Amino acid sequence: MRATLALKHENQDIFSDVFRRAFARRDGGSAPRAMRVPRSISGKMNPALDMVIGPLGLRFRGRRLPCVVGRGGITEAKREGDGATPVGVHRIVGMLFRPDRMARPTPWAKPIRPGDLWSDDPGAADYNLMVRAPYEASHEVLRRPDRLYDLVLWTDWNWPDAQAQKGSAIFIHRWRAPGYPTAGCIGLRPDHLMWVARHISAGTRLIVPAL
Repeated sequence: MRATLALKHENQDIFSDVFRRAFARRDGGSAPRAMRVPRSISGKMNPALDMVIGPLGLRFRGRRLPCVVGRGGITEAKREGDGATPVGVHRIVGMLFRPDRMARPTPWAKPIRPGDLWSDDPGAADYNLMVRAPYEASHEVLRRPDRLYDLVLWTDWNWPDAQAQKGSAIFIHRWRAPGYPTAGCIGLRPDHLMWVARHISAGTRLIVPAL
């Protein structure tokens, strides 16, 4: 139990004082068809801060960037393993990077260490939290041999107090290839992902309407 609480505390505190100070120093196209925006989102979009998924890609700070979503499409009923991207307003709550492959992209980014994992076991106490090896429950390895997780923005979908089967590890990360879907995350071109990472601000959200 103590280990679980410690892991949850580490995840909740990912926005460290360094991050808060870094953001304190920072300055704070229409779609071809209508997007159905959940009532909780409507009227609250901030074009200066928010990233918005649409039929033509991800809109952020006046740019429209090509992106991919989950192989299961976009859903209002997200379930673990369905491969879908959940509808909603998702805060950006952390940034991870591979220090052996790139320089720290922002002062508050957290390095991915050997043995860093992400629990995707709905029955585990650590479900949808970063954990450390050895870890017997089902999990994703964050330090991958490919480059998919070289730079990761993680969202607060079902985090940190996760509900079983509601989905885990909804990230923004590098795509495998143009048009190649993810397992539920948002995929971006590597240079676009780096640009987004360097331009997000405190309060930036990922908005996924029901298309």
